[in-house]
Amino acid sequence: MTKYYPDEMDENGNYHYGYFEAYFTEPARKAYLIYSGQNLAGFAMLNPHSYIGHKVDFVIAEFCVFPAYRRQHIAQKASEFILKKHPGKWEIKFNGNNLGAKKLWEKVTQKYNPAVHHINDDETVLEFSNC
Repeated sequence: MTKYYPDEMDENGNYHYGYFEAYFTEPARKAYLIYSGQNLAGFAMLNPHSYIGHKVDFVIAEFCVFPAYRRQHIAQKASEFILKKHPGKWEIKFNGNNLGAKKLWEKVTQKYNPAVHHINDDETVLEFSNC
């Protein structure tokens, strides 16, 4: 994501993510590992904190499929699995400069007819219910 956001690495070469531990201690947060066969191909993190101040059940806070596994429909299958597993009111935010994310989220959410919120020049939130 450093291609789209100005995140800095720490002295050990890691990116700080202040909520990481909370995904393993707070029941309202969910973390998923995405696999391709036996290989770790990415991850997804969900929480209930709206980007636009609305009442939501789930927000995709982080979603990543590693470059070696892209263009294999892994992201689409993983996102559809997660949405099916968690019916409710959703928000998904993406950076419009990230054309892969834009295409993925617009395709996956199309059947839910999402409301589109532009929260700044670069970021869009798709709001929908999949109940």
